[in-house]
Amino acid sequence: MLVHFHASMEELDIPIFKKAYELYKTFHGIRNLVPKADRHTLWQRSENVLLEIIEFILLASQLPKAEKLSALERASMKLNLLRMLLRLARDTKAIDLKKSVSIQQIVDEIGRMLGGWIKSVKSADTRAPPQRSF
Repeated sequence: MLVHFHASMEELDIPIFKKAYELYKTFHGIRNLVPKADRHTLWQRSENVLLEIIEFILLASQLPKAEKLSALERASMKLNLLRMLLRLARDTKAIDLKKSVSIQQIVDEIGRMLGGWIKSVKSADTRAPPQRSF
């Protein structure tokens, strides 16, 4: 399925998108503080996963209601992967504890927003009248 993203930044008045966008800016801002050995492996992978999360959020915002759930569930899986990568970055001291806690709080907030969106989409599906086939 090919979906064209045609929304401008001004049109993307979606709180979860804004939060994920700001998180990426935070990631980018601390990239050079990550040890070089981790910067091009663990940290780059974390940034790429975050970009995928942003992509799935944007995709879900552009899809019809009936098609949103798949993109949201994929974003949720990627968010869980990001949590694991961040834990690994903290445990290997690629990022310090203070930055780790700060980032984790934002990730948890995105997770709550994403969970609420998924719940909303699922409840909308159960309220929809059954389709008749003729």
